[in-house]
Amino acid sequence: VQVVESGGGFVQPGGSLKLSCVISGISVSPYTMAWYRQAPGKEREFVGWIRPNGDIRYEDSVLGRFTISRDNTRNTVYLDMNTLKSEDTAVYFCTIDGFAYWGQGTQVTVSL
Repeated sequence: VQVVESGGGFVQPGGSLKLSCVISGISVSPYTMAWYRQAPGKEREFVGWIRPNGDIRYEDSVLGRFTISRDNTRNTVYLDMNTLKSEDTAVYFCTIDGFAYWGQGTQVTVSL
């Protein structure tokens, strides 16, 4: 199983980015897919997940600003991030919930 995140970059506060996560080696359609992030010097933290039936849960600090979606035909999960804040700066990872498959992550930097 391979996990590849992309779409990160440098953005000013208030800006937007859309991250993608492509999974290969397994079909994601039966599984809950999750996004996590890890800021410098901090533990990896939960951002949100999307269940196979489309139910979504978000961590409180991103609620209303981030949107998770999935395209099972492309084996891809997305994280649409809006109104970004400096505290959103982190490496973002996606994973199949309950499995220890992690990619290299994609860096998001929010700064002036």
